[in-house]
Amino acid sequence: MIVHTEHLDLPASDSFIRCFSARPQAPGRYPGIVFFSDIFQLTGPMLRSCVRLAGHGFTVLAPEIYRRSEPPGSVIPFDDAGRTRGMEGAARTPVAHFDEDCRLALDHLARHPSVDPSRLGAAGFCLGGHLAFRAALRPEVKASVCFYPTGVHNGKLGSDDDAGSLQRAAEIKGRLLLVWGENDPHIPAAGRATIEGALHASGVRFEHRIYPAEHAFMRDEGPRFDPEATDAAFAASIGFLKAALAQA
Repeated sequence: MIVHTEHLDLPASDSFIRCFSARPQAPGRYPGIVFFSDIFQLTGPMLRSCVRLAGHGFTVLAPEIYRRSEPPGSVIPFDDAGRTRGMEGAARTPVAHFDEDCRLALDHLARHPSVDPSRLGAAGFCLGGHLAFRAALRPEVKASVCFYPTGVHNGKLGSDDDAGSLQRAAEIKGRLLLVWGENDPHIPAAGRATIEGALHASGVRFEHRIYPAEHAFMRDEGPRFDPEATDAAFAASIGFLKAALAQA
């Protein structure tokens, strides 16, 4: 599908959220996906992922996650200083602020003329994978894809020592796909087992895919990018979202 893209500002009570939007150019009502970035915000790899997803028949909205601490339009570089800046941005952000912005993004999608509001989903990379997990706690979110989500197994998210996301797993009524890198030091095998054990115990309908890759293997810039694993993971996520949201 040919894709239409734009940047837009969602009104918020204290300011606005700068977002990137991608959707099929052909008229229609498509599933809506809130797509959360990693700590570097709306980088080239993130925008390309949004466009790629939209090209399979989704309306995608990617909000800046650090709107309260970074100027609108800030893209954090993929270097040591950028990593420190991104981690500090996370450390300054309470979970309640992440949740508030998720609510605004979902509400925007539900109202958008290109979206079928009965078919809402979420996705995200790294920290954004944890945000997609939290989006799944909302009853209107029917499917979520969490790409190597950090902090779910130990509760660490933003400035909160324990966001309690995994303890709330029974609230997830939609379907969940977890995508892991086998050699990811941030989410080791024990962490993956903790997450999946809790999901089983809570009766969550979930699937997982694990690839012989490192953390952030889907970021198409830098030494950890694995094209083969990325293509496989993306294909799995598209199939999962289409199946889950077709049943919504």
